Amino acid sequence: MLDPRLLYQFNPALWESMRGTRPVLVHLLEGYIDAGQVGRTLVRHLQDTCESEVLVEFDVDQLHDYRSRRPMMVFDTDQWRSAETFRLAMYRMTAPNGKVFVLLAGPEPDTQWVRAIEAVSGLAQRLDIRLAVTSQGIPMGVPHTRPSLITAYATDSALIVEDNPVWVGRVELPGSFGTMLELRLGELGVKALGLAVNVPHYLAQAPFPQAAIAALERINAATGLDLPLTGLPERRDTNLAEISTEMQGSEEVQQVVAQLEQQYDQAQAQTERHVPSADEIGAELERFLAEQDTKDKPNGEGGFGNRDLGDRDDPGRDRGDRDDNPGGRDRRDED
Repeated sequence: MLDPRLLYQFNPALWESMRGTRPVLVHLLEGYIDAGQVGRTLVRHLQDTCESEVLVEFDVDQLHDYRSRRPMMVFDTDQWRSAETFRLAMYRMTAPNGKVFVLLAGPEPDTQWVRAIEAVSGLAQRLDIRLAVTSQGIPMGVPHTRPSLITAYATDSALIVEDNPVWVGRVELPGSFGTMLELRLGELGVKALGLAVNVPHYLAQAPFPQAAIAALERINAATGLDLPLTGLPERRDTNLAEISTEMQGSEEVQQVVAQLEQQYDQAQAQTERHVPSADEIGAELERFLAEQDTKDKPNGEGGFGNRDLGDRDDPGRDRGDRDDNPGGRDRRDED
């Protein structure tokens, strides 16, 4: 395996500012299951409500399959005007209350997973990350008229402190970069928590702000970051009103939702809940994955584009202490 530290560049001044902070890592990558666009909504919300600076930037050209996820381009009359670019980066985020955390966001790598995971986990160790947390939506048979349930999973069961609805026992599923990263972090002794928000299966392809709010509230509870909900409650109310209006024109949809409400209420009232079989949950996830199309692309902003990455210097033979130089190329080397 090639040196993982050759996959990224870092900002030395920002890196130094992280020394001794023991931040939380929030990792929200696009490309896998995300019913209701929970992860995408959270990324946009955090970037809108918190100060953001690029701490580490990955060489997306080494990790992205452009034929699998082609960039969108704008053609105007008789010429090409612009092209979408992709960015995979770790950001130093500062919340309105002054608390600092790290956000890993961008497209899920298509290639070199083992190497990229070693790069991210190595950075997490050097930053002395105290907790890594992620969230995504999963399509389930639940109604939009009830509170969004969250199934938590973690490297340490002690991290799951709230009631945890069981939706599956032991099952084999297609992996994602995020789940493999969590597994690797656990092996390295870094605590990691995942929050799977139950999203109505009939709304899986559309934004569902209610689920994003539930995820953010649980992230706050687990991390103590107290990240703001600014704007999300209003988006939720508008979204639910639109769904209600659409339902009025279909008795069939109303019947389906009523049945889901009954099942939800019964499950909440019972101590023992129905646990779907491995075949049932596997089939549901496979169906959802099959429905994903090329329209569901990461929202690339900036990125390497045509930037000259320059020569790749020796990243260093000794990784040193966890909060030392992370070993990637110093951005100042480009000047």
